[in-house]
Amino acid sequence: MTEVISVRFRGGSKTYFFDPKGVQVRMGENVIVQTAQGLEFAACTQGNHEVADEAIVKPLSAIVRKATDNDFRVVEYNRKREREAFRICEGKIADHGLEMKLVSVSVGFDSNKIVFYFTADGRVDFRELVRDLASVFRARIELRQIGVRDEAKMIGGLGICGRPFCCSQFLDGFMPVSIKMAKTQNLSLNPTKISGTCGRLMCCLKYEQNAYEDAAKRMPKVESFVQTPDGPGNVKGVELLRERVKVSLDSAPENLKTYRACEIKVLRNGKGSREGIEIPERTARFVEEKEEEELLQPVFSTTYYTDDHLAEAPRREKMNVEGDGKPRHRHRGGRRRGGPRPEGQAPQQPRKQGGGGQSSRPPRQQSRPEGQKDQREDRPAGENKRRRPPYRGGRRGGKGGDGPKT
Repeated sequence: MTEVISVRFRGGSKTYFFDPKGVQVRMGENVIVQTAQGLEFAACTQGNHEVADEAIVKPLSAIVRKATDNDFRVVEYNRKREREAFRICEGKIADHGLEMKLVSVSVGFDSNKIVFYFTADGRVDFRELVRDLASVFRARIELRQIGVRDEAKMIGGLGICGRPFCCSQFLDGFMPVSIKMAKTQNLSLNPTKISGTCGRLMCCLKYEQNAYEDAAKRMPKVESFVQTPDGPGNVKGVELLRERVKVSLDSAPENLKTYRACEIKVLRNGKGSREGIEIPERTARFVEEKEEEELLQPVFSTTYYTDDHLAEAPRREKMNVEGDGKPRHRHRGGRRRGGPRPEGQAPQQPRKQGGGGQSSRPPRQQSRPEGQKDQREDRPAGENKRRRPPYRGGRRGGKGGDGPKT
């Protein structure tokens, strides 16, 4: 076992092992490492840990140091040079009339080497372009042609699934993908549906290929002769993930029935003749076992309201069944005026709308002693009303007014 740390360089998803030389490095920290191209700036993806000697490619390079503030300033300066070099290189390509597309520019940590990545349909003679770039930047110039998959990995983006590209997120390398995988998974062979943004077959076709191949070994092929619980028939469709087949029975060939893989018995796998095939008894039908569950009876509670409940709620409407059948509203404040109605007395007629009618409310009882007159009767006409003070200006009524309140 050897103690190593895992690092990842900018623009790549592949991790590399380096010797920490006794330095404790935590995940997420940046380090300066020694590579074949010189010093490089990398990010630690896994701190100090031990791996088997067989998983290491010797000789194992060592880290130089942890990244300092000065190293971060150097990296920021190199990013500015990359943007400037990209703009200058595009102008030089247009001047020379080369059929190539510039994708990315990478400046080494020590600024001694600049790498230009481009795509092209064929071979491109860029010798004159290299001379012009070397005279401008005074550094070692390297032009590297890449494919469309590498272009998508460098630039990044979103796939048809709505997530970032797998190649730019976690894939260490590109896996071989063929159109046979799409046929095995019963996918549409439309190129626009099974191709990625780069124009090649999607890398995710490889993810579930092993599961589909394993299921295909246990499932019958199309046009196989099988025995079912309903009789013999031919297989017309196979659902690998659900492990079900669609069978056209001999008794009803126009209707397709779906069965589980455990409900059928394969008599002939694939196309062929039925001669010499003995048809066994019908297979058993699959019965799903259900666990016994205690049935809980729902409990319903019903509340019945009587006249006593209505009498306790003064704001609730109570129907006057003895009178006209209309709801009678109780007085909200204090006790009911006039007291209870004597027995045998007929209810008074309700007040008519629009005025002029008699009120159904009984007259208010007089609380004055007998023989005592009301003082208002001795007043002259017109003085029974309350006099208001004269208006003296300002706003009348309300809070904050100058005049008296009314």
